[in-house]
Amino acid sequence: MTPEQYVQQKAAASGSSFYYAFLFLAPPRRAAITAFYAFCREVDDVVDEMHDPSVAAMKLQWWRAEVAKAFAGQPEHPVMKALAPIAPAFGIEARHLEAVIEGCQVDLDQTRFLDFAALERYCHLVAGIVGEVAANIFGRTSDATLEYAHKLGLAMQLTNIIRDVGDDARRGRIYLPVNELQRFGVKASEILERKSPWGYSERFEALMRFQAERAHAAYDAALALLPAADREAQKPGLMMANIYRTLLREIEQQHFQVLHQRTSLTPLRKLWIAARTHVQGR
Repeated sequence: MTPEQYVQQKAAASGSSFYYAFLFLAPPRRAAITAFYAFCREVDDVVDEMHDPSVAAMKLQWWRAEVAKAFAGQPEHPVMKALAPIAPAFGIEARHLEAVIEGCQVDLDQTRFLDFAALERYCHLVAGIVGEVAANIFGRTSDATLEYAHKLGLAMQLTNIIRDVGDDARRGRIYLPVNELQRFGVKASEILERKSPWGYSERFEALMRFQAERAHAAYDAALALLPAADREAQKPGLMMANIYRTLLREIEQQHFQVLHQRTSLTPLRKLWIAARTHVQGR
């Protein structure tokens, strides 16, 4: 299997909404975003599939060394063999990859975030930086597009956090800020134990609605920041935004039943949303 085949398989197997946006890109840009996304998946899997934190920490350290080697012209892993040669053409730097690894290190080091400021710093690493790299690959002409990309990354990561409350709880993690749990009178134990009926109390729904409103505000702010000159080039990002925002609305309509299930859209629906965005341009 070639490095290019490896990253393609990694991206397709993830079932991510990102994959459907990639399909509308020209081949060189598609190759770049697919390789970068495969890198993000590899590093993220270190934490998601973690059984021993010390082993996971060593694996992240290995990835740091691999990034350094790849940008020195000596990649070893198939993902870096696919990504490193094309990185300069799309403004992908070692610092971008190092930030993604740092975000995964945060996942290893802590399971709670005291306030939204702390959560936002984490989102910057695991989503804002990803948005920045994606915007560069899609093609941008304005620095304002970077602001849009970071804000959109935040909105999408907040959507992920809302969707994954139950999955994260199974791993002993809560990404909802501690001071906001306290504000709405929701105990961490209620989330971690995922029990009904009090697990879906009015307090919990009010907390989650607050999170959703923040995510919607971030989507609106991102779209307002996108310069008209870059709107055509950034269509793939708009596709992802529309897929994720549709998912968020589905969760809202289900009254945030996220403790025992993981809401998702069908592949056909994701493709339809992507195609509609491609045609309408928004």
